[in-house]
Amino acid sequence: MAGGWYHVTARGNERRAVFRDERDRRHFLELLEEASERFVLRWHAYVLLDNHYHLLVETHRANLSQAMQWLQVGYTLWFNRRHRRVGHLFQGRYKAILVEAESAAWELSRYVHLNPVRTEALGLSKPAQQRLRRGMSPAPNLQQVRQRLERLRTYPWSSYRAYAGLAKSPGWLVTEAVLAMGGGRSRAERARTYRQYVEEAVREGLAASPWERLEGQLLLGGAEFVRHMRRLAKGDMREQPQLKRLQSRRNFQEIVKAVEDDKGETWATFRDRHGDLGRDVVLYLARRYAGMRLRELAAHAGNINYGSVQMAVRRLGERQEWDKPLRVTVDRLRTKLFYVET
Repeated sequence: MAGGWYHVTARGNERRAVFRDERDRRHFLELLEEASERFVLRWHAYVLLDNHYHLLVETHRANLSQAMQWLQVGYTLWFNRRHRRVGHLFQGRYKAILVEAESAAWELSRYVHLNPVRTEALGLSKPAQQRLRRGMSPAPNLQQVRQRLERLRTYPWSSYRAYAGLAKSPGWLVTEAVLAMGGGRSRAERARTYRQYVEEAVREGLAASPWERLEGQLLLGGAEFVRHMRRLAKGDMREQPQLKRLQSRRNFQEIVKAVEDDKGETWATFRDRHGDLGRDVVLYLARRYAGMRLRELAAHAGNINYGSVQMAVRRLGERQEWDKPLRVTVDRLRTKLFYVET
């Protein structure tokens, strides 16, 4: 989509490293610089982790797919030659979320920049963050805060240092558009405001994820923005191919049927079976990818408490981090039900 802002991410195949050392990371950043010129892109934020990356990018032409294909294929070929390997490097296609800049880019840039501190070693794994938000864990002590801030401020493979005024910004990185959203008359004042905004989240144990407001696993923005994108989705998909998923949304019965076919059992058979994850898989897909409401899902699941639905969805998402067979099953069903070319 021309003029769109996107959050783009991709993971290594089988969650293996896509960046093994500094040279790998430097080359990927060099490709970002080349892509900004070749495809007329504006890179607003980035972070490179061992086995995945996050990018916040603005397009001036409807060419995100072309640009990302060039980036990932080019990097894969270079990586394979350098490390004497063959085969896929990334886990399928990249994932792109269309973002309303005015309402979401400020918060989303913080999410991108906080990734280096979201680690188990720093007490900020996903389960730890969730316990903290539910009031089940104590606030971080002074030593923990210092360690987290040190990691954030010194991590070299993120655009945060450029935003916070701790390092010179590369010429291809655009920081002013996001910094201006926080107000301030001078560049130094805007950088100081942004730094306070990001680092306060570290002191408090990180903020809630912006993905809580994600619409159809495709859009992040205000209500009017979502309505506008849905109207566009009714138009010519050759111009907005990434909006195909908004044209029609899977209903609960279609999701149940897909899981029934995959398991070889009926919903009535496995829904209430103790220890069976079939029900939670249905709820997870319906909530995360069809955007169904918690209360609606609670009714479909046998009039259970909607809080139980929320917990089941969260639990299943966390379990996929370590349960590979479950992750494969969910990916297979997600692809069957929701996958489109973007």
